[in-house]
Amino acid sequence: MLQETLDNGRTLADAALDKLIPLETEHPVSIHKAMRHSVFAGGKRLRPLLCMEAGRMVAGSLPKKIEELGAALEMLHTYSLIHDDLPALDNDDLRRGRPTCHKVFGDALAILAGDALQTRAYEVLAKLECPPEARVQIIAEIAHGTGTIDGMIGGQVVDLEAEQTQPTAEMLEYIHRAKTAALITASLVSGGLYAGAKDSEVRKLRAFGQSIGLAFQIVDDVLDVTQTSEQLGKTAGKDTAAHKATYPALFGIDESERKAEALVTAAFSELDSFGDRAATLKDLARYLVERKK
Repeated sequence: MLQETLDNGRTLADAALDKLIPLETEHPVSIHKAMRHSVFAGGKRLRPLLCMEAGRMVAGSLPKKIEELGAALEMLHTYSLIHDDLPALDNDDLRRGRPTCHKVFGDALAILAGDALQTRAYEVLAKLECPPEARVQIIAEIAHGTGTIDGMIGGQVVDLEAEQTQPTAEMLEYIHRAKTAALITASLVSGGLYAGAKDSEVRKLRAFGQSIGLAFQIVDDVLDVTQTSEQLGKTAGKDTAAHKATYPALFGIDESERKAEALVTAAFSELDSFGDRAATLKDLARYLVERKK
């Protein structure tokens, strides 16, 4: 059942992305080739999947065209990866098992490809087929989740500033909650809003996302020091080499894994009121957190 959910969700997300991102043959072709190179390099489609399953849980069935919301979220995620891999930031040559965007197209075009994906994402969000009030709430939620205050960009800034320092547990949690968990949370909340979630349901989705998002990043930190580049699809050991703030560096591998498990347990309790309708979303979250342990 879970594998079917994963396969169907990825198929829906990929079809929406293919429809919504200009073709490589469309002028100017260079930027569209760069955008598609990164978007269609593979990936788990985590954020679209969480968005769609949150919508399904709230509505009882998959809301019409929610995959377009999922596609916009994936565009935003991919833009962040393109920029994160640039020499001025993490300086990585490998992403999802393929050369990073700037290695293929150069720094300038990679920067513009990231910018273009972010711009296209908001164009898609502005045209979502849901009630206008929900559309505005979704845009505000996602913009906050990718912004500077407790959002993805703010987390990236603090992550950069924490390099070559001795991070505290509070700083480390802030980095992970902002840099990674914020967009995961926005994916879940926006999926719920698209499906007409009540305020109480939105609060539960938000709490679920915050815990699952942090657990996801803790496990990602662990994998960086326990797996090879081939297994990860990106350069292994870069966090350690850059003296980045990570959970294994501060707490060790075993304690990091225990913290991730406690967060998953806390997250699941937030969805108890949804009953059996939450089963698939819980299974999906556990799969994503434990994907390669």
